[in-house]
Amino acid sequence: MINLDNYQSGKTLKDPTGYSYFLPNQINDTWVWDDQSLNVLIEKAAIKLGELNSYSKLVPNIDLFIQLHVTKEAVVSSRIEGTQTQIDEALLDEDEVTPDRKNDWQEVNNYIKSLNQAISELETLPISSRLIKKTHETLLSSVRGNHKQPGKFRTSQNWIGGNSLADAVFVPPHQMYVNELMGDMEKFLHNDDIKVPALVKIGIAHYQFESIHPFLDGNGRIGRLLITLFLVDQKILNKPLLYLSAFFEKNKGLYYDNLTFVRSKNDMKQWLKYFLVGVAETAENATQTLSDVLELKARLETNLKAQFGKKGPNASIVLQQLFKKPVIHVNQVKDLTKSTYKTANDLVDDFVTAGILSEMTGNRRNRVFVFEEYLNLFNK
Repeated sequence: MINLDNYQSGKTLKDPTGYSYFLPNQINDTWVWDDQSLNVLIEKAAIKLGELNSYSKLVPNIDLFIQLHVTKEAVVSSRIEGTQTQIDEALLDEDEVTPDRKNDWQEVNNYIKSLNQAISELETLPISSRLIKKTHETLLSSVRGNHKQPGKFRTSQNWIGGNSLADAVFVPPHQMYVNELMGDMEKFLHNDDIKVPALVKIGIAHYQFESIHPFLDGNGRIGRLLITLFLVDQKILNKPLLYLSAFFEKNKGLYYDNLTFVRSKNDMKQWLKYFLVGVAETAENATQTLSDVLELKARLETNLKAQFGKKGPNASIVLQQLFKKPVIHVNQVKDLTKSTYKTANDLVDDFVTAGILSEMTGNRRNRVFVFEEYLNLFNK
């Protein structure tokens, strides 16, 4: 049994070559605490998650909106790692992205693909090292980290911050411990014999994953993705609608400090409080976004009838597509409505006049239009 009040996070060991590394203690055990304020935060986070889950069941075509949540998460989670892609740019097709932005675009779209793939895999695979490795392989495919053993736990030492092991901010455990520690974390996530609330469990597991840092690259993104996968796997959420990257990015220093204080001060309790506040706040924001999306959709569908007249049926087809993917060009409208280029171009102009679409490239040819009001709901 592990008591949060006297929890020991691990120990610092010295490698024969001279550098020191942190070896986290294993976590597969019952956790107990006396601090009632932690229970209050657990209850609040659980209520907010329940509200989000219930609301998502009321939303027709919820999968239309999930992809925007996924895209936002991919953009923000990748931005924490240094990419510059914005949400509207992430929605472009690859041939529409300028060469200097293509690498960042690819990283974000790999994240979208790996997240969607992992959610799909959960139907047949439990959260496991196998699933995590498979997701990691997709994440790093054909991007900057593709030479860093995609889909494989590291077989060499890595570090965070600094230029080398000698001046690193944090050095995770030696590679010989990675498989054992990941196995322990996996058992902890699936151990039904220990009575630990699910939100506490995934909060501890996220800390542990970041401390193990099992891959040579992509650990932050996989660690954040693990939170969503666990909530779906445990049926706490029916749909993948909760992503904490925006909360973590809001004050990156606080996120890293709270993780560091677990290792340096054994303060798992403070990390869990921070994590639970993030879950509650993010769930509340996600529920509000869904509500705002439904309100926008209802308003625009009503306005279409008044604004578009005979073009109403085609305008409705285009609007439904924009809620799936809020970036579009004239040829796509032409294909959607099975009309001529001129008819499609006129319809797009009508959408611009109505304030629904705006042109995002500044080009006279190969113009791309964006449904900004919808995107802005996800950028709040």
